[in-house]
Amino acid sequence: MPGKENTNREHEEFKGTGSHNDNHGKNMVTIYVNDEAVAIHRGRQTVAEIKALGNVPATDILYQMPNYEVPLNDNDAVTIKGGERFKSCAPSGCSS
Repeated sequence: MPGKENTNREHEEFKGTGSHNDNHGKNMVTIYVNDEAVAIHRGRQTVAEIKALGNVPATDILYQMPNYEVPLNDNDAVTIKGGERFKSCAPSGCSS
């Protein structure tokens, strides 16, 4: 069946190469977590996902720079455009 063969090819084209194997049609961009470059999908991402990709311990607090005084909650979402910078610190205290 020509229709079935076409469907299989279309499915193969949508296999992603990202960490969760589904790029949702979004481009990859670079952000910085603790001054380390991290590749992430453009668009809304949870703080928990940003922490995981940046190898930040789940117990640490994440801040989006330059707003170092405003901590991000793990359940919050951030709109990623590329070039954003994040810093983390242990909950007991941070130094700049």
